Amino acid sequence: MSTIEKVPTLVFIPCFSGAPWSAEQLAPYGELPRRTLRLPEGVNDIERYADFVENAVADLDDYVLVGDSFGANIALALATRRPQGLRALVVSGGFAANPVDSKPWKALAQVMGKARGLFYRQLTLRAHAHRLASPFDGEGQVPWSEARSREVFLANTPAASFGARVQAVLTADYVEVLGQVQVPTLILTPSHDVLIGENASKIMLAGIPDAREVVLPRTGHMFRFSHPATYATAVKDFLTAVLPTTRQAAGA
Repeated sequence: MSTIEKVPTLVFIPCFSGAPWSAEQLAPYGELPRRTLRLPEGVNDIERYADFVENAVADLDDYVLVGDSFGANIALALATRRPQGLRALVVSGGFAANPVDSKPWKALAQVMGKARGLFYRQLTLRAHAHRLASPFDGEGQVPWSEARSREVFLANTPAASFGARVQAVLTADYVEVLGQVQVPTLILTPSHDVLIGENASKIMLAGIPDAREVVLPRTGHMFRFSHPATYATAVKDFLTAVLPTTRQAAGA
């Protein structure tokens, strides 16, 4: 069997919007085999999302999970099950448990999750886009903005799914089982993230046995969208270090 045939498939798990990786976001991965998913609608439990991903990779003998934000929590949940084909894990802007520790923000999140119609489109999504923003969004390979974040949600995220995912976040907690992740893990962290506090990455770094963190300077929570080449370079560097068979396909 040739080296290229042994390269695991990168499986990209979306953020809270549910939108799969775009061609622009996938292009920097070169010849690495890849698969992207769209999250199912109306699901309010991380374990059920993990079931969905597990079914989606059932035909793969070797794969790497790459989860972004909400998708990172899903990827982490699946990794704690120690699936046979999993070779490595990448979590970006992610968390092991609900990252919102402010009681007022928790209460507001629940209200936002119940919004529908004009209130959802004009207030909830604008407030959420503001929380996602960073001062560095306009500096990336794809200049980003709060308006563009809101557009992603308008195009991909029904209000009922937004609300269901809020409930999933509020009840997620994998802190006590992080030790069950038994594959090399990259914690990819933006340098500026209002939505996800700095403790989230520290908890994962302390709890996952073979974890390392890379902080990407001058990036924000939406760095999958604004800095796709920078993001991909960090992922490829990690994979070529822990999975040498990916070197040629990654263009290293």
